[in-house]
Amino acid sequence: MTTAHSEATAPEPPAPAEAPVRSTPVSERALAPDLARGMMLLLIALAHVPWFLYDAPAGLAMLHPADGNLADRVAQVASLMVVDARTHTMFGFLFAYGIGQMYARQKARGTSEKDVRGILRTRHLWMLAFGAVHALLLWQGDILGTYGLIGLIMVPLFFHRSDRTLKIWLAVLLALGALFTLVSVIAALATPDAVSAVTAADMQRASIAETSYLLSAVIRFPTWVFALGSGLISLALPTVFLIGVLAARHRFLEEPERHLPLLRRVAVLGIAVGWIAGLALGLQHIGVLDLANGSALASVHFYTGIFAGVGYAALFGLVAHRIAARGGRWSLPVQALVSLGRRSLSGYLAQSLVFAPFLAAWGLGLGVHLSSWTAVLVAVGTWLLTVVAAYLLDRSGRRGPAEVLLRKLTYRRTSRRSPAAPDAAPAQV
Repeated sequence: MTTAHSEATAPEPPAPAEAPVRSTPVSERALAPDLARGMMLLLIALAHVPWFLYDAPAGLAMLHPADGNLADRVAQVASLMVVDARTHTMFGFLFAYGIGQMYARQKARGTSEKDVRGILRTRHLWMLAFGAVHALLLWQGDILGTYGLIGLIMVPLFFHRSDRTLKIWLAVLLALGALFTLVSVIAALATPDAVSAVTAADMQRASIAETSYLLSAVIRFPTWVFALGSGLISLALPTVFLIGVLAARHRFLEEPERHLPLLRRVAVLGIAVGWIAGLALGLQHIGVLDLANGSALASVHFYTGIFAGVGYAALFGLVAHRIAARGGRWSLPVQALVSLGRRSLSGYLAQSLVFAPFLAAWGLGLGVHLSSWTAVLVAVGTWLLTVVAAYLLDRSGRRGPAEVLLRKLTYRRTSRRSPAAPDAAPAQV
């Protein structure tokens, strides 16, 4: 069992005093993570847009409306199967993988252990701040703050541990997650569906349905603060974080050709487990199946999101391997998706700049006129706008504005102590 990343065994390379501390140049970035981020931002948009259907009575699953025509029902089942409770784990994996890449590259450049950890700590603090501002101004479902908080906690606890230790903790977290899911299922079976569903819908939609912007902010920020802690307590994100760290150590997405059998197994099994649970919940939601209490099934659906999210990451590793094997210039769709993936923070925030002012009651209130399938059109259209914008920025050699800001805030102290850093890619989110 390798322990290459254990501080107790791995000699630290000498750190030249003049080595610049900088972010990752575009030429050094792997295809798979950026391709995955670009595509998964579509799923993020699809996951968030149902929240803005604030005038539609909520059903038993993930704030999807309780009724609708055939197109609406198809959209609801597809979202529960493929999107809901899957995207945050996928991005959690990529977040940890990016940290692992950043850590390894800075160490390889001769940056000291203290400076690397300082860079990561600063970056995660600013991500937490970004999340707070995002939640206060626009969107209580912000995930940036949760990722920043997880980074602040998990990096000091686990980055100096051996692979064996990480695998043991991973098994522990998976077991605890399964136990918590079982407890949640038992508790849900003792609670009427109507009570739990109405309570969740009212809490999540309160700030969106509020017509006063100031009052919506008063509701929105505490809702985000509560969710900040729940992202850790649920254990899903800490679990995928450890998987992402292990995957980065062994370069699963940078060198997929070395791990093809494992990537195939993870993609097939992980996605299958997630989609089966999601399909069951979707069919339960529209009344085709009557398996159990809807909230009980939702707990299982959430837990299987761990496997689906990692399965998606493995799938993109396989796709990147296929693209690289063909050689030559990337096709236009691949270039555009990678451009967005390199600007994933800006793309993520741009979605809120469309959804919140246009769809929420305190803005134009257009969400009241949408149904599930028309909301899907809004999500896809918004994502396509970000793809085009990112591609145009890439063609002009410009970074995303949010990436520029985060990079400046992260590296401003180290840049004062080092020579001017060469042109670099935006920090990975």
